[in-house]
Amino acid sequence: MITFDQVTYSYPGAANPALLDVTLALPEGCFALVIGSSGSGKSTLLRCISGLVPHFSGGILAGRVRVDQLDPVAEGPGGMSRHVGFVFQDPESQAVMERVEDEVAFGLEQAGLSHAEMRIRVEEVLDLLDLAPLRDRALETLSGGERQRVVIAAALALRPRVLVLDEPTSQLDPQSAEDVLRALVRLNEDLGLTIVLAEHRLERVLPFADLLIYLERNQPGARSGIPVELARHLPLRSPLVQIAEALDWHPTPLTIKAGLSFSRRLGLAPAAQPPVQSKKPATKPFLELQHAQAAYGNAVVLRDVSLRVHPGEIVAVLGRNGAGKSSLLKTLVGLLRLQQGKALVAGQDTAGRDIATICRQVAYLPQDPNALLFAETVREELLITLRNHKLEHRDLLPGERQPYDPDILLERLSLLAKATSYPRDLSTGERQRVALGAVTVTRPGALLLDEPTRGLDYGAKQALVQLLHGWQAEGAAIMIVTHDVEFAAAVATRAILLARGSIIADGPIGQVLGASPLFAPQTARLFPGRGWLTPGDALQILRSVGEPPAE
Repeated sequence: MITFDQVTYSYPGAANPALLDVTLALPEGCFALVIGSSGSGKSTLLRCISGLVPHFSGGILAGRVRVDQLDPVAEGPGGMSRHVGFVFQDPESQAVMERVEDEVAFGLEQAGLSHAEMRIRVEEVLDLLDLAPLRDRALETLSGGERQRVVIAAALALRPRVLVLDEPTSQLDPQSAEDVLRALVRLNEDLGLTIVLAEHRLERVLPFADLLIYLERNQPGARSGIPVELARHLPLRSPLVQIAEALDWHPTPLTIKAGLSFSRRLGLAPAAQPPVQSKKPATKPFLELQHAQAAYGNAVVLRDVSLRVHPGEIVAVLGRNGAGKSSLLKTLVGLLRLQQGKALVAGQDTAGRDIATICRQVAYLPQDPNALLFAETVREELLITLRNHKLEHRDLLPGERQPYDPDILLERLSLLAKATSYPRDLSTGERQRVALGAVTVTRPGALLLDEPTRGLDYGAKQALVQLLHGWQAEGAAIMIVTHDVEFAAAVATRAILLARGSIIADGPIGQVLGASPLFAPQTARLFPGRGWLTPGDALQILRSVGEPPAE
């Protein structure tokens, strides 16, 4: 149904092509997963299917693309929109209307459907994606994950023959992500909808795909095949596939159910449950909330929240979409004022203090890094922060440290080679790191990161883990809001679970995630009760004792 015949495409002014001599054939009704490192051309390939490349982006396209006998170059995005639904990486940039139900109906109105038909389709997709309770909400009041489900619903309402999605689960909690993916599978199996989806979190999507496409940066062509055969031969592997390869499990399990059939054969003795030792931190907390309550209008988002984060701690904050995670971070920097309770930074109450003063001590990286990028060069983004805080001409506040030299920090962020580049021309992962540099150049005592792995491949996430551990060693207090449980397992020392604005669990990362049926990483599910959270945890112990004989 979709064919690429020797397709090469270069963006305007680019030194290297984004796609190089790609030849592919995607059969009708397939569920195709496109993977590759950041900058490998995944988003570009998806945009070729919808006609956005080259109509929207410009550049030079060679070769031939066909979608159900249609030429996307000749049809353009408008013509292809009747056949191809497209969901972008950034749901913030795709919304048109203010209200959820109006946004879902907007495309149907433009297509000229009758009012009766529109009502049927809107109800279908609202129920399919669990959006009916939000139908009257303003988009600006939704969480990032809720907005992502809205744009997926708007695309599905048009009932396209092909649905193209660019990282559709990047802002969804594990349960919401699985719900969306299972809804896509139902559409794929029941209606024959062809689905082409790009995603970095392979552990989420790999079990649902029947075709795997791998793109490699600056390399010609594309590799494609059946996931169970191709997955273990690629440099990008989910935690389950990493363990399967290391222990030589065949055929490669792609689901935890399949993996358990192998792990149980190892004959491991029942895991002892050591008592949890809670150490009293030797330092005073740098961040603190005391019986905090906050709301947007009449909607309460935090209820009686009390917590402390000490220097040298990395705390992962997890929960369902809309649980209050982002709101919790915003209360600590003054972006959301408390109705009740206190927020303290370095022992000082933030009430009455302006946000700029608080942000000298606390670096805050929001979900959308583009909101922080407005300079002409990468280096200038960091220099502007220093100038805005007037660090050259004032004494340090309590809890503040000497700021970083911008070039030293850029080198630490692997961005020194991009110092003179225009920030918005960089890849998603690079823009994320530029924004991180801009908020941390003041060398604050605390870091608050909201979904920092959005758009990052496995390599970039590992680099971020190392970076955060470096800041941890320097004594920073770090809080990370994330839906990426594998990242949380690799980086955090402690986990907090939120539900409906309240803390329902707070403790060591292994204790909290290992006991959660919703937020446990793949390794913990594969070896339940053992306290192993990452492939490294499991393989280190299995190799140290020798692999037990199979039953």
